[in-house]
Amino acid sequence: MAIMKRQQYEAAFKAKVALEAVKGEKTVAQIASEFGVHPNQVRKWKEQLLSMLPELFSDRRKKREEDRDELEAELFRQIGQLRVENEWLKKKFQQLKLWRRSSWWREITRRYRWHGSASC
Repeated sequence: MAIMKRQQYEAAFKAKVALEAVKGEKTVAQIASEFGVHPNQVRKWKEQLLSMLPELFSDRRKKREEDRDELEAELFRQIGQLRVENEWLKKKFQQLKLWRRSSWWREITRRYRWHGSASC
């Protein structure tokens, strides 16, 4: 049995159907049959369009876009900082590995080796 995939419509198509429904020249059933979608889907897109129209002309939308831009800039700044810190840590780790391989480090650890006792 084949798995049915849900139909996904382009935004332009949804807008076209919703505008037809808002015009009110045809019934929802006529629009649904004309565009080949379910009448409930036409109603849903119409409601969505009508609910989003007031926001289109409001200042809140602009404020949200500005907030999003500020957040994006802050996140990019943090990414840059983390990259620099990561490179610094890689460099220091390599230096530590080389230092621990040196004969000086081996001599120090041999002289002051702990013998498993907790008391001094």
